[in-house]
Amino acid sequence: MGKTLAEKIFDAHRVDTPADGIHVLRLDAVLCHEITTPIAIDDLVARGKDRVFDPSRIKAVIDHVTPAKDTKTATQGKILRDWVRRHGIRDFFDIGRNGVCHALFPEKGFIRPGYTVIMGDSHTCTHGAFGAFAAGVGTTDLEVGILKGVCAFHRPETLRIDITGRLPAGVFAKDVILSVIGRTGVGGATGKVIEFAGPVVAAMSMEARMTLCNMAVEAGATCGICAPDERTVDYLWEHIRNDYPDRQSALAAYAAWVPDPDAVYAARLDHDVSALEPLATFGFKPDNVKPARDMAEVAVDQVYIGSCTNGRIEDLRAAARVLQGHVVADTVRGILAPATPAVYRRALEEGLIATFLDAGFCVTNPTCGACLGMSTGVLAEGEVCASTTNRNFSGRMGKGGMVHLMSPATAAATAIAGRITPARLELFE
Repeated sequence: MGKTLAEKIFDAHRVDTPADGIHVLRLDAVLCHEITTPIAIDDLVARGKDRVFDPSRIKAVIDHVTPAKDTKTATQGKILRDWVRRHGIRDFFDIGRNGVCHALFPEKGFIRPGYTVIMGDSHTCTHGAFGAFAAGVGTTDLEVGILKGVCAFHRPETLRIDITGRLPAGVFAKDVILSVIGRTGVGGATGKVIEFAGPVVAAMSMEARMTLCNMAVEAGATCGICAPDERTVDYLWEHIRNDYPDRQSALAAYAAWVPDPDAVYAARLDHDVSALEPLATFGFKPDNVKPARDMAEVAVDQVYIGSCTNGRIEDLRAAARVLQGHVVADTVRGILAPATPAVYRRALEEGLIATFLDAGFCVTNPTCGACLGMSTGVLAEGEVCASTTNRNFSGRMGKGGMVHLMSPATAAATAIAGRITPARLELFE
């Protein structure tokens, strides 16, 4: 019997099965940021276990509140800085070199097909776009990962979703994953891996695949995952070129992490996106989804473009195409946070930052701050934000605030109109 992609990774990394259904996996990378990791660090220190299993396989960044906004967040950053220096962790990205973790770490080539990855962050599932098993974990599991380089998991079943049809112009990966979550519900993939496949996924860029996998957790999944292919190799080539004689050799090696044709899945869904249109969320759950055109009565106070979901260069290009020659409504605050310094630099070189500034956007440094209501875009009670982030929970971006999730193109059109509005699709034909 064949294996799913996740089953292949589990079988290659298993070091123990201490109880029925529990699998201890060897980790290829432990990712850390300044919000959840300092708790683990302090506990390890208090228990006399201030050690790391392998400093070369730990990657750390300050990204959630950057620069620090108060003494508490400054202290969190200091704990992480002192720790990486104490243990010689080279891959640490501090102020000026830092970016949103789930954009920065793939960009640096730290995630490869077949890897096992953990982080104390629920959107670690983003990295499954590279054919990796990547999961968000709690403090105890993070501590064990830092100390021993292993993590215990239940062997997950896999839900395969084949994205079929042809994606219409002006409709993006964000619309696809919102439509998937709207179909499965927020608990439809609980305890499972979602394996995204099909012709639409095959045609997607790695950035678009990361958007899909990033929001798999919003359907309850442990991880979203895509089989590696030529696009994966091309994205990683700068970082793997010394490991393989040519790209075809890399592709052949990564074929080990492609699911078998006779793999057995918990369920399979065919999700045809041929008639899909720009979507937006309503209410306080990511599966509350409907066409953006049906929400024209919803006025917004803020538009936020950025985050680990949609702060990459192709996201900025799509939004800038809509904004070109326009300005934001005088009732709207527009905020742009490019996800990494490299994205910021590329956007400057391409003239995208000028387009955002001319349209009246505030352009910030790379940060997660607004997404979870910590800084750089927090809402006041009763305010409404059109956002390219991944969660519309009550109070997510500020107590009493409302968040409507959408693609960067729809967010840009909404900023101009002052109300939820899909972009003109002909802009992308």
